[in-house]
Amino acid sequence: MAATGSLPAAAARLGRAVAVAPEARLESVRGLTSLFREAQLREMAEESIFRNLLEILMSASSEIEQVCKDSCELVDLDTCLLLTAECFRCLRNACVECAKNQHVVRNLGLISTAVNLIKLLHGIQIKEELLLTALRCSLQFLGNIAAGNGDSQNSIWKCAFPDLFLTCLAYSDEKIVAYCCMVLFTCLNSEKVRELLDPGNLAVALRVLKVYKEQLESEWSFLIVTDHLLKCPELVEALYAKLSNQERVTLLELMLEKVSEKNPVNSEEMNVFMSHAEFLAGCFQEKCEAVLKLTSAADAEDEEALVMIRLLDVLCEMTSSNGQLEHLQALPGLLETAIDTLRLTHLAGKQAVNIFTATHAMTGQEEISHPAVGFKSHLIRLIGNLCYKNKENQDKAFFNSDCSSLDWCWQKKSRTGRFSALLLRAALCCPYNVELETA
Repeated sequence: MAATGSLPAAAARLGRAVAVAPEARLESVRGLTSLFREAQLREMAEESIFRNLLEILMSASSEIEQVCKDSCELVDLDTCLLLTAECFRCLRNACVECAKNQHVVRNLGLISTAVNLIKLLHGIQIKEELLLTALRCSLQFLGNIAAGNGDSQNSIWKCAFPDLFLTCLAYSDEKIVAYCCMVLFTCLNSEKVRELLDPGNLAVALRVLKVYKEQLESEWSFLIVTDHLLKCPELVEALYAKLSNQERVTLLELMLEKVSEKNPVNSEEMNVFMSHAEFLAGCFQEKCEAVLKLTSAADAEDEEALVMIRLLDVLCEMTSSNGQLEHLQALPGLLETAIDTLRLTHLAGKQAVNIFTATHAMTGQEEISHPAVGFKSHLIRLIGNLCYKNKENQDKAFFNSDCSSLDWCWQKKSRTGRFSALLLRAALCCPYNVELETA
């Protein structure tokens, strides 16, 4: 562990180095960066240290601005970028689980300094490693000063939203994008999420979804969507309207993961889920016949049809929850749409050999990978769930459905298909006396 007496000496060296050559400043800042790894030394830091770091960053900012304007060859840009990155490393370390330093640094105006420097760095045409490192360290500093500190989160939001987030989320560097998502996640709350509904701000949420789609291992973008964006039904509807079909599939997959969680939900969360359910049911009712495009080999990967398949998956999962089932059972037209779609897909499978044909011979890979495989089973699952303990819906299904459209299940060799048929016939009070064969 570093001796506590070394901090005053390092602080004094930094104070003397402010007025000397950049190389000397760099070494003194590195010394403090190392010391601030110790929690005890972070708590001992005095305001003068952060004032000196601010002075160094302001000087670096002026030099970078000169480069941006004049392409001045007198400025040693590499040393300037090294020094900028090290100052942000030092500040990043100083703010780790230290509310005192977070408060001092924020009050000195270092958040706005960091945001302005990020904008300047973005303006430099070169994209070399030194520049990327400076950007990464600046975002890490913003993440650490915001962690657990509402005042800092509000200050970052005021200085950085939406421009800085849009800039950094569009970078090709995955670390910059990840650190930007970290800052955004840390700053978001229910009030700020609603700000994303503004037409000028919606691009931030759209960009986060794009990041998740392109970088599936990005944990922060995943958390932004599942822990914040999905909690605002109005925002989900606004996003859905702007998304491409591929992006809609991505959003629906995230919603599926969320509704599949078995965690207990409070009344507010249940209201959110029911709003989602009503919206998605409306989308399914409006466009569900698009799935029939999959009967053509030329349209086997039709994107709108793939959206409908994923919509059905989400609705099936939602109707599997007792808390949401009653609300979905009462939605006008959903049951009738599911029955009509089952009839149409069954008819399409009879008219020609395609993905909806009961005896369609598929390769092993197609059986596993084609998204339409199991579509009719899922329709039956949805119909069965909507009829569960609901006499009105049972009567609707019994008098409006053609039970022969379920016969395809019995031609399949899987227990799943046959069990689906049994479930639905039980829900419709329509017994079907056929024994299940062993698999």
